[in-house]
Amino acid sequence: MNLYTKKKRWKWILFLAAILIVGVSLYFTNLLVRKIAKEERKKIQIWADAIHRKASLVNYTQEFFEKLKTEERKRAEVLAEAYRNITHDNIDSESLNFYLKIISGNTTVPVILTDDKLKIQNAVNIDFDIDTVSYLKGKLKREFSVFKPIKLYYYQDRYLYLFYKDSKLFSELKDVLDDLIKSFFSEVVVNSASVPVIVTDSTRQHIVEYGNIPAEKMSDSLYLKEVLEDMKSQNQSIEISISGQGKRYIYYQDSDILNWLKIYPYFQFSVIGLFIIISYILFSIARRTEQNQVWVGLAKETAHQLGTPISSMMAWIQLLEMENVDQTIVQELAKDVNRLNNIADRFSKIGSEPVLEKQNIVQLIHNDLNYLRSRTSKKMSYHLSPAPPHEIYAMVNTQLFDWVIENIIKNAIDATGGEGDISIEIAEEKGQVIIDISDTGKGIPKSKFNEIFQPGYTSKKRGWGLGLSLAKRIINEYHRGKIMVKNSTLGEGTTFRIILQQEQNNKT
Repeated sequence: MNLYTKKKRWKWILFLAAILIVGVSLYFTNLLVRKIAKEERKKIQIWADAIHRKASLVNYTQEFFEKLKTEERKRAEVLAEAYRNITHDNIDSESLNFYLKIISGNTTVPVILTDDKLKIQNAVNIDFDIDTVSYLKGKLKREFSVFKPIKLYYYQDRYLYLFYKDSKLFSELKDVLDDLIKSFFSEVVVNSASVPVIVTDSTRQHIVEYGNIPAEKMSDSLYLKEVLEDMKSQNQSIEISISGQGKRYIYYQDSDILNWLKIYPYFQFSVIGLFIIISYILFSIARRTEQNQVWVGLAKETAHQLGTPISSMMAWIQLLEMENVDQTIVQELAKDVNRLNNIADRFSKIGSEPVLEKQNIVQLIHNDLNYLRSRTSKKMSYHLSPAPPHEIYAMVNTQLFDWVIENIIKNAIDATGGEGDISIEIAEEKGQVIIDISDTGKGIPKSKFNEIFQPGYTSKKRGWGLGLSLAKRIINEYHRGKIMVKNSTLGEGTTFRIILQQEQNNKT
C-alpha cells in the first residue's frame, strides 16, 4: 500500500468519524428540540382550552344579562301600565292604591313626566336636578326616547307623556359585559404562550383583534393574506360564539421560539460544517506549508551534497581527456556529468522564484529526447512533431522544464514496459503553447486522473510517487501553466497535456 493510498484511507476514516460526531450531536440536539417543541405545544393547548373556558363564561354572563334585560323590560312595562291605569275615571280606591304602590316602589327605572309641550312635570330615579332642566330636549330626550312614551289623559283634551329608559343598574351591567367581551379578546391576543394571533369576524375576512404581530405589517394586505394562510395550514382555527355578537374565529401559528427551534438543528449543522471546512482548509494550508519547507530543505541539501562528487567527476573527465581514452566514452561521460549538474541546479532552484526566459520548446524537447534515446531500451520509439529546425517559443525555466519532460517520458517508458512508442506534438494556440505527450502503455483509469498528481501516489512497487507531483508544481506554480491527463484508455495508452504561456504573466 503506497503513501497516497494510506493517506486517503486516513482521510476517509477521519471524515466518517466527523460525520459520526456531527450525527450524534444533531440527534441529541434534535431530541432536545422535539421535547421543547412538545412543551411549547402543551402551552398552546392550555391557552386554547383557557379560551374555550373563558368564552363559556362570557356566554353565560351574556345569557344572564339577557334574562336581566327581559326582567327589566317587564318591570318598565308594569310601571308604564300603572301610570296608564291611574288616570282612568272609573278606577276604584283599591286599584288606585295598588298602582300608586307600584309607582312609589320604583327605585331603579328612570321616569320623566311631561306635558304635551314636553315641559317636565315630575321625574324619578334621574341623575339631574329638574329645577335646572325645564324641558325634555336634546341629548336628554334622545336618552329617554329609546322606548315609545306612554300617553296619559289629563283633562279637556290635554295629555301628559311618560318617558322612561333602562335603569342605571342595567346600563352599568351592560357596560361591564361590553368590557368583559372586549377584555376577553384582548387577553386572547396578548397571550402567555406568546403565539401570533388574529381574531376575525364570522366572515373570516374582517380582523377584530391581533397580537404578537408587528403593527406595521398588518397594514400590508399581501402579508396579512400570507400569514392567515400560514396559520390555517399550521393549526385549526378556534371557533368562538359570543352571544349577541355572532361567531369569532381565532387563528394562531407557532411561536417564534418554536420556529427557531425547528431550524436550530440545521443551523447547528451549518455552523459545525463550516467549522470543519475552515479547520480542514487551515490544516491543509499548514500541512502544505510544512511540506513545502521540507521539500525545499531536502532539495537544497541534495543539491549541496551533489556538488562535491560532481566537481570531482569533472576533474576526472579532464584527466581522462589528457590520457589516450576513447573520446566517445569521455563525451558520453561528460554528458552524464552535465546532466547531474543540471539536476543539482534544479534542486537548488526549488523554493526560489525561477527566472522564465523565452525558449524554443521544439529544440529543448528534441535535446531531451536525444539524451534519453541513447540511455533507454532500443525497443522504444520516439516521435517529435514538429521537429527542428521548426521554432515554437514559450516562457520557461530550462532546467525545471527539462525535469518535467524527463519525468513524464520516464513514466511513459515504465508504462510501456520499455517497449513501445512515445509521441510528442507541439502546437501554438491563442498565445499558448500546447504540448501533448502520448504513449502506448497500459493506460490510467479515469478515476485516477487527478490522484496521480498527488504526493505519494504511485502504481510502482518501488517508488515514492513524487515525479508527477513535482511536475505539476513546476508547471502550475512556477510557469503559471497547466498539466493534466488529456485522455487515457486502459491497455492502449495515455496522453498528457502541458499548456505554457508564450508571454510572461505578471503575478497577481
